[in-house]
Amino acid sequence: MSAGLVQTYRAFAYNNAWANHRLLTACDGLSQQDFEAKRTSFFPSLQLTLNHIYVVDLFYVDALEGGWLGPKAWENEVPCSSVAELKPAQAAVDRRLIAVCDALTPELLDGIVRVNRETRVQTERRDRLLMHLFQHQTHHRGQAHAMLAGTTVAPPQLDEFFAVAEAPLREAEFESLGWREDTVWHDYPSRR
Repeated sequence: MSAGLVQTYRAFAYNNAWANHRLLTACDGLSQQDFEAKRTSFFPSLQLTLNHIYVVDLFYVDALEGGWLGPKAWENEVPCSSVAELKPAQAAVDRRLIAVCDALTPELLDGIVRVNRETRVQTERRDRLLMHLFQHQTHHRGQAHAMLAGTTVAPPQLDEFFAVAEAPLREAEFESLGWREDTVWHDYPSRR
């Protein structure tokens, strides 16, 4: 696999963290009652959906780091009862995923990850496991986005992928995350 493909996985990790940041920042505007309110989706509330994203991230990121957390990750389906608790917790696991992707090499992308499934050990190629995790996040963020549209809080735009021409539009968010354009794209000059 080429170094360019490694950069693609890195960009997906950053975009994933940015989308989570955008969505949870919008959810800051919800009351606790609205966050917990029953809604139509696979997980029937924003609280349950966003906690599911977080818990599954804990599970897979731990495995990608070589850990053995396994199913203990979802012993509590709502480890973060409020947005105020969830936002920093999600940001922390997003930083871990970025660190995993920042450390990638073409050889590591082809490597095998051992996933503790309690009763068995799943082995999966690292590149496939990462794509699975990114797809999972995108899927459930879309559900949360639709549920948020049923509240008084406007859902944020989540369908972008770091278009160069739109860099000025995300500069404040990147600054709040401690990033610059060249943090994500090593081969692009900084916009600052």
